[in-house]
Amino acid sequence: MTPNRTLMVSAAFGGGHHQASQALGAALQARGQAVEYSDLVDFLSLPEKAVTLGIYRLWLQRSPEWYRAFYHWTDQPTEPKILTDSFGWLGIRGLTRVLAQAAPSAVISTFPTSVALAQTVRRQRRLRLLNALVVTDYRVHHHWARPEADLILVPTEEARGQMVDWGLPRHKVEVTGIPISARFAELRGADRFALREQFGLDPHRPVLLVSGGGQGSYAALGALLQELGHLGRPVQVVIPASAQGPAVTQLGGATLHWLGYTTKFPELMAACNVLVGKAGGLTVAEALALGVPMVVYAPIPGQEEYNADFLVRSGAALWARQARDIRGAVLRALDEDGAARLSQAAREISRPQAADQAADAVLCALESGQWSRA
Repeated sequence: MTPNRTLMVSAAFGGGHHQASQALGAALQARGQAVEYSDLVDFLSLPEKAVTLGIYRLWLQRSPEWYRAFYHWTDQPTEPKILTDSFGWLGIRGLTRVLAQAAPSAVISTFPTSVALAQTVRRQRRLRLLNALVVTDYRVHHHWARPEADLILVPTEEARGQMVDWGLPRHKVEVTGIPISARFAELRGADRFALREQFGLDPHRPVLLVSGGGQGSYAALGALLQELGHLGRPVQVVIPASAQGPAVTQLGGATLHWLGYTTKFPELMAACNVLVGKAGGLTVAEALALGVPMVVYAPIPGQEEYNADFLVRSGAALWARQARDIRGAVLRALDEDGAARLSQAAREISRPQAADQAADAVLCALESGQWSRA
């Protein structure tokens, strides 16, 4: 086994898992660790991918209510054992191969099921390695409560309590926040107007950044844009990772900036007045770090609804539950006093240094050696 080598395992069930993996990996590399990255989905056979990733995306795009039902059905200790048992073998050949090649001292997952898979391989191959998990949502669903993990990193004290409620030992659970890119901390207090000019935006007109995910699963985008085009005041709306981009179109009083893929998402967020749309865990953590007010509309059923609930209870966001509520919520978030309140609440619960704290927690666990071979 090579000391100081870490295998980061994420999964293509939304971009947030990859982003958290990259952020924590970068923090570990800055501390002298060798880091490799893997995607759990790459370990699956074609039929396994079709059943898991294919159905997940189909539900989100066509039948979100089915996904909500699945989320709540599995969020209980009595969920079918045939499902939970599958976590320990789906993709086992791929992970076994990668572990043999990389010989890491730690496997850190940003997706819950790969923790169970790593435990299976660790037990079968009698490997000595730290099996750690990073939770990337603000509520702990049953699938996140992995007894196989030696170390679990959660976003809040509330999430730690939920882990304990699921039966996990408190000493295994550390509150670090959700790891995000160090760039967000660097952009705190940046000149918003100068950033807008970098993207060809009018520095003096409000900017609304759409949070729609990167997999084309945000079915509510059309309804959202219709409402933003009829706010009663001119705005600029930025839609990143769009298949239409780059392009600029007009919809009522909204100038729509359709962007293609960009590595400048942190700068875009720092340039905007309000983030509008979905409530993925990583996007929420990033917005909180910058103190950007949020208006949530049509979040993914289940995990993103709970993320939205956390934000609303914290005073850091408004939740437009119907399309007719979008206009009022956005105008309140653009109001000077309303924006100040939302921004202050966001900063108070933010953890911009979460990646550094998570990296330190991992290294501390490795140094302690208080984790089992199996």
